[in-house]
Amino acid sequence: MKKWYAEEYEFEIEVTGFLRGSRTERYCRNGEEIGDRYACTYGCPVNRQGQGICSKTMMLLFPLMEAVRSGGDLENLGGSGKYCKDIVCPDGCVLFRLTAKKLGNENFFKGKFTD
Repeated sequence: MKKWYAEEYEFEIEVTGFLRGSRTERYCRNGEEIGDRYACTYGCPVNRQGQGICSKTMMLLFPLMEAVRSGGDLENLGGSGKYCKDIVCPDGCVLFRLTAKKLGNENFFKGKFTD
């Protein structure tokens, strides 16, 4: 892999709670625990151990990340701030908080990288 573009946003996803129970066994297939954190720019989020986030949860995260990358405001989608939104995994088990941070780099489509 040869990453050539400095992304405009960085994302952090934190496990903030569970809807049922208080442990991951027989509950969350990915083994999420409260306090787990994942990070990414454009690729899929990984934690400090190099493990990826649940693929089902990524299906929910990607459109939210694209909304931010497109200049959107997550408050318009029920978020608690422009760059912050809580979501529940598709299995209804784990609560996540997505937080975006603007890095100050040019937008991929407006940056004229091919000129």
